[in-house]
Amino acid sequence: MNIVTLLDMVASVDPDRVILGDSRDGLTLAQLRDLADRAAHLLADHPGRPLLFSGTASSAFPVALFGAAVAGRAFAPVSYRLAPGPYAELVTDQLPATLLAEPGGCAGLEPGPDLTLCTPDAFVSAARAAARTPLEAGQDPEAPAVLLHTSGTTGKPKVAVLRHRHLTSYVLDGTEMLGAGADEAALVSVPPYHIAGVAGLLTGVYSGRRIVQLPNFTAEDWVATASAQGITHAMVVPTMLARIVEVLERTGETLPALRHLSYGGGRMPRPVIERALALLPHVGFVNAYGLTETTSSIAVLGPQEHRDAVSTDDPVVRARLESVGRALPSVEIVCRGPLGEPCEAGTHGELWVRGAQVSGEYAASSRLDEEGWFRTHDAGWIDAEGYVFVEGRLDDVIVRGGENLSPGEIESVLLQHPGVQDAVVYGAPDDVWGEVVVAAVVRVPAHEVGVEELRDWVAAHLRSSRVPAQVRFLTEVPRNDMGKVLRRVLRADTGTTPAVFS
Repeated sequence: MNIVTLLDMVASVDPDRVILGDSRDGLTLAQLRDLADRAAHLLADHPGRPLLFSGTASSAFPVALFGAAVAGRAFAPVSYRLAPGPYAELVTDQLPATLLAEPGGCAGLEPGPDLTLCTPDAFVSAARAAARTPLEAGQDPEAPAVLLHTSGTTGKPKVAVLRHRHLTSYVLDGTEMLGAGADEAALVSVPPYHIAGVAGLLTGVYSGRRIVQLPNFTAEDWVATASAQGITHAMVVPTMLARIVEVLERTGETLPALRHLSYGGGRMPRPVIERALALLPHVGFVNAYGLTETTSSIAVLGPQEHRDAVSTDDPVVRARLESVGRALPSVEIVCRGPLGEPCEAGTHGELWVRGAQVSGEYAASSRLDEEGWFRTHDAGWIDAEGYVFVEGRLDDVIVRGGENLSPGEIESVLLQHPGVQDAVVYGAPDDVWGEVVVAAVVRVPAHEVGVEELRDWVAAHLRSSRVPAQVRFLTEVPRNDMGKVLRRVLRADTGTTPAVFS
């Protein structure tokens, strides 16, 4: 099965349903399918080459994705936010290829026998003008459909391979065909080079939910667009939601049309989601956890679970606001120790996952074991009810005097302090302990919380070994464009940025 088959199915049943853009003049399912065929003709000259896409979330994104699928070419979105050097290296590594990029976004790359260049808008215009001969998309489920580059917060990005069977399994297992109502619209503000952008497009098309794209996120534009377009569904990353909450608090906007808001891609501070739940009581919030290599979400914390957690005095249930929920029915998630042994409920270890949507494959190799399990390299634990708690990357675990400390556990406590707006915890080398705990904190404006107050706060909630040895006050935590903390930047600056030592 090919991902374009998903489009074929819905376009054959409801061809005139608007699927992209404004409800009055947007692109219909039939028009999108037609453009995919026309785009495939433009790509037919080099069937084995990947189609690199370095554009924002615009109409060119779905046309290129489905056009590549019809033409039998892998679709490879590339971050247009990369610096020129890494960008050119990433493109060069995948030659020969076709690259859709803005004129100023090619990092000096020149067209030649191995590289065809075109802007996204010109590609769509050429597709509209091309002669249309209906094409049959190949149905090999093992053919590569999408090549995604891991975020690369440390080291060179790897190319994750998602085959047609991974993507179609993800969509078919969790989405009802044309299940969206005629009034439903989804606001997409994550970029095409993120798995959430690809998965959101495919599930939106298959459900028939109109997709409204926001190419460049600002909280003000997000709120204005959601209000003007009657947005009912949206997906954001935690840093986006924090800024949206600030705009809602400042403006008094209530977004009455919004029904469903999912978030993921990073750790959600409990105070942020608690404020969002209070501001938008009519909205169903969903926390979704997944990786590029797992074709997006593998666990979710649903709307009722959010409501139950925020309305209870039971600390165990309340703590579930910091979980990512339970595994989807189509996948298995387990926690294992350093030797691969199963962990008991509540015991910290590494999260492993398997299922039909799990790729676990990179351009050079597969990371699945002989039983189909994929090591996420995420530290975490699973409680007795199956709720999954993600504590961050295994590489971020702090080893202090032989004891493994979870940065996420300490961050959660710091973020509950009324004077803390943002916090990141990481390890710094130490001659005595091996590593010590460092807390980088952004204070709430006009709240001059001090070092000892924060140390006492952590000590009152956790064991003494978790108390930060160093506290740094920052104006902003460094993050990449998907909201993931750049701990390597903080570690590199630890010796040069002013810090307060205990």
